[in-house]
Amino acid sequence: MDLIQAIIIAIVEGLTEYLPVSSTAHMIFTSSIFGIQEDEFVKMFQVSIQFGAILAVVFLYWKKFFDFKNFNFYIKLAFAVLPALVLGKLFDDKIDEVLGNPIPITVVLVLGGVVLLFIDKIFKNHTIHDEKEITIKKAVIIGFWQCLAMMPGTSRSAASIIGGMQQKLTREAAAEFSFFLAVPTMLAVTVYSIFLKKFNYLGIEQKGYEMLMQGDNLKLFLLGNVIAFIVAVIAIKFFIGVIKKYGFKPWGWYRIIAGIALLVYFTWFK
Repeated sequence: MDLIQAIIIAIVEGLTEYLPVSSTAHMIFTSSIFGIQEDEFVKMFQVSIQFGAILAVVFLYWKKFFDFKNFNFYIKLAFAVLPALVLGKLFDDKIDEVLGNPIPITVVLVLGGVVLLFIDKIFKNHTIHDEKEITIKKAVIIGFWQCLAMMPGTSRSAASIIGGMQQKLTREAAAEFSFFLAVPTMLAVTVYSIFLKKFNYLGIEQKGYEMLMQGDNLKLFLLGNVIAFIVAVIAIKFFIGVIKKYGFKPWGWYRIIAGIALLVYFTWFK
């Protein structure tokens, strides 16, 4: 992966991490078009630059994250993230198998788009407008919904937002809680990929941080996180504005059109 490819993938991550369109799918499609998806460092890079996108949420909602008097907030996030931590570890190998094949991911992208077209009609009775009204039980249920995103193409953001709306959260409240839940979830995934998971890089089994110490990898990693952070800040503000005004239909149509176009591309031209 060269510098330009790393920058483009980081921009894609920042744009899509908090939108209900699947950042993982978009990064896989991008790296597949570049012909670098099978590279182990690229796979680790795509996961680890989510750390930059995580910081965007902390930056924008810093009053929430550093309000230590509201200890229940941290408890809710801790319970909500548990399902993803447990199931993510159990199905890690299965997830890796899917990551190398863009075809099923495009199908999931389209199916998820169809769901988003009707989600506002399915979950209409919203009674929860603020994070403080979310109980631990509701947080855990949303956490299980988030686990649907273990299938690349589903979208962690979409799954957790739908879970929030199913638990009576308004669109805006569900989106914001999805942002909050992304922080411990993506932080755990990033730490696991860098310090615990082993990759077969250049014919040698090694951990993520060992790959970072080779060549220009560390430079690409740092640059990728900075770019993902800046772009994610812009994307989050944009997304909240769109769902307030238009709901989820625009994202549903985007997923369907993009998914079909990419399915044609990977089926006939790749």
